[in-house]
Amino acid sequence: MLTATYTLVALSVEQASVRVSLQSLQKLLPTNFVNQSALTAGQVSYACDALQRLFHNCHWRKIDIFLIPAIRRATSHANSLLDELDALSDVAGHAIADVVARVNAGPINTAAGVRHFCIGIDTFCDAMLARLDREEHELFALARTMISGEDWFAVANQMLAHDAYRQESRPLRDIAAPAPVLSDMDDALTVGAARAMERRHASWVAG
Repeated sequence: MLTATYTLVALSVEQASVRVSLQSLQKLLPTNFVNQSALTAGQVSYACDALQRLFHNCHWRKIDIFLIPAIRRATSHANSLLDELDALSDVAGHAIADVVARVNAGPINTAAGVRHFCIGIDTFCDAMLARLDREEHELFALARTMISGEDWFAVANQMLAHDAYRQESRPLRDIAAPAPVLSDMDDALTVGAARAMERRHASWVAG
């Protein structure tokens, strides 16, 4: 079970990093946004850039790429929990879609517009934080009992290979084209598209 323990520790580190980022964005809302009657273009751009990075980080975590597929292969007893986790991701995806629609509609120059913009961001963060908590308190415990030692070893090797690949490709990512602008995120933020990306990546790993 040492392999399981080390793997879960590595996943917990990633979870902690995502949690800190979500909480940091939430803390900005009451101090920098909520009490304003309008937001500058710079404020909107900053918040949306942070939201885009968080969306990417939340949907490309190792737990989604490696652990959840291993759990699905190991047992059907986790299906209900996984559906509930997906429901939280759906809430987060719809919240971002609302933020995107609000920004694409024009400047955020009313108190109501600011409030709705902040509610969308806060809803996304709350949903993903709730998912993180349930993964750590429920999914990890289930994984520890349901995944075999051989499968834990495979998951650990996949994670190591993934980290090595990312490290080798880092220079290429650093000089890659800028991330898509906010208006290009609409389709990517739908639940169906997000899940399709996850399935493609999971099938690539399994192959």
